[in-house]
Amino acid sequence: MRIFRMRYLWLNSVLLVALLTGCTSVYKGLQRTEGNVDCIQQFSPAFDATLYSTQVNILKHHLSGLLFFKQMPDSSLRIVFANEMGFKFFDFEFDKQGNFTKHYLLPKMNKKAVVTTLRQDFELVLLRPDLRQAHVATDSRYRYTVVPTAKGNNYYITDTACAQLVRIEKSSVRKPVVKVWMEHYTQGTPDTIRIEHQNFRFNISLQKTHR
Repeated sequence: MRIFRMRYLWLNSVLLVALLTGCTSVYKGLQRTEGNVDCIQQFSPAFDATLYSTQVNILKHHLSGLLFFKQMPDSSLRIVFANEMGFKFFDFEFDKQGNFTKHYLLPKMNKKAVVTTLRQDFELVLLRPDLRQAHVATDSRYRYTVVPTAKGNNYYITDTACAQLVRIEKSSVRKPVVKVWMEHYTQGTPDTIRIEHQNFRFNISLQKTHR
């Protein structure tokens, strides 16, 4: 009986530790500090007529082709993804106020959750956050511009001098759910862009074409 009770108490302790660990935020070590939140705006890509070779993996679907960012005369931004033969996968638009329009999406992908996910992913890439409620935090290595959202925060992570963008994380209360890397900026736009969802297979990889 004593052995059974000891095992019961040990099991409860293990479960409690696991529960507490699972509820701990990966951002708990961040220290809020003074800083200019506007510094991240320098990393907003200056898309004009920019073409990327693109790979998209959405659950069981794999798509490859060319993704075109096109600044329109009315200052809206069109995002069109098609294969090399011109078959269109999607056609989206963000107007100058940031409002989103779906002009087309491949029928087998045309689900509300997919549209919402793609919209939010490209909002991260465009890097036009509302900074009115933002603040700066740091850890031992990086500077975080923290932008509150309805379900957590967006973290714009740079070096301590805010001179280089390390990555962007869209998070829940406890952990990142989407990570975005934009690297090797030339002429105001990144040569490579990677979007990786952390909880399911939904990844986008872009490599700028130079032609």
